[in-house]
Amino acid sequence: MGRIVQLVAWGDPFTITPSDTTNFSKNTSGGIYVGGAGDVVVILADGSTRTFSSAPAAAILPVVAVRVNSTNTTATDLIGLV
Repeated sequence: MGRIVQLVAWGDPFTITPSDTTNFSKNTSGGIYVGGAGDVVVILADGSTRTFSSAPAAAILPVVAVRVNSTNTTATDLIGLV
């Protein structure tokens, strides 16, 4: 049985600096790359909050977010994928 592999190219990744007040200049339509393991608290386009608990290092969170909150976010080296 074969495997299906999906290749994705992101056009304009950007460094995420978590903030409780400042939204990204563009949404993360491709997700969020987590460089260092930890919790990631995101604000979605509809304004709701979601927490990804214990996200492992090198994970890609498949979420369209407008912000990563600094409060309770412990993951590091976050990159927005668009």
